[in-house]
Amino acid sequence: MTATLLDGERLAQQMKSEIAVRVKALGAAGRTVGLGTILVGDDVPSARYVALKHEDCAEVGIASHHVHLGSEATQRDVHEAVRSFNEDPSVDAFLVQVPLPGGLDEEAALFAVDPDKDVDGLHPVNLGRLVQGVPRVLPCTPAGIVALLAAYSVPVEGRHVVVIGRGLTIGRPLALLLATKRPGCNAAVTVVHTGVQDLASIVATGDVVVAAAGRAGLVTSEMIKPGAAVVGAGTTWAGRRLLSDVADDVAGVAGWVTPRIGGVGPMTRAMLLSNAVTAAERRAG
Repeated sequence: MTATLLDGERLAQQMKSEIAVRVKALGAAGRTVGLGTILVGDDVPSARYVALKHEDCAEVGIASHHVHLGSEATQRDVHEAVRSFNEDPSVDAFLVQVPLPGGLDEEAALFAVDPDKDVDGLHPVNLGRLVQGVPRVLPCTPAGIVALLAAYSVPVEGRHVVVIGRGLTIGRPLALLLATKRPGCNAAVTVVHTGVQDLASIVATGDVVVAAAGRAGLVTSEMIKPGAAVVGAGTTWAGRRLLSDVADDVAGVAGWVTPRIGGVGPMTRAMLLSNAVTAAERRAG
């Protein structure tokens, strides 16, 4: 068996074309969409990721707003940057790029963001709405994964999904989203992590497996039910090489699998653009 590649890059490009149309419609009504980013310190992967977001903005016609604070920035400096974007009418949505340098309180910074401008969907208000089953802003990576599975007609509703990882940005919100009664979700969801005994036997029961643990090569072919869909959402760096939680040999067993590069990442960025435009549309009435 050779797995069908879940090509997130291709789907993200399609989404960007649709987003550009929405941006143009807002522009015709005199409304410019603005996306803001706050970067603190000099973490290279974070800086690169923020740069990619602004490249995406330029591609679809969204105005970029950026604040870069040095590694010596205080908590007060970060909160002042957040306050400025909260109050800026030209910024429809924004994010604080994490991780923050040591000594800064990430939770406090994220809590300070106006929930209506929370482009990542990680503010407690937005996560709380997801828990209630009435989401307003969906976390980007979980929403991107659901969209990717749906685009390739991967059966999810009523199936068993195993999510490996319980992090705030992927594992926990993805499990909540997949369990909600909505198209492309409505699944039986099991959340596990690397400290669970006999992890392999649990993963082997999954019709869909999402690996978001951040441990390279964690999921191997021996752990996968033949024909299952496997999504590598966790990554780690080995020098300059980006490694997936999903080993290469999984493609020989799975029915669908994300590529090492060009799977979940592009979908996350596309969903971020979509969230920004949705925020602008909401404010425009």
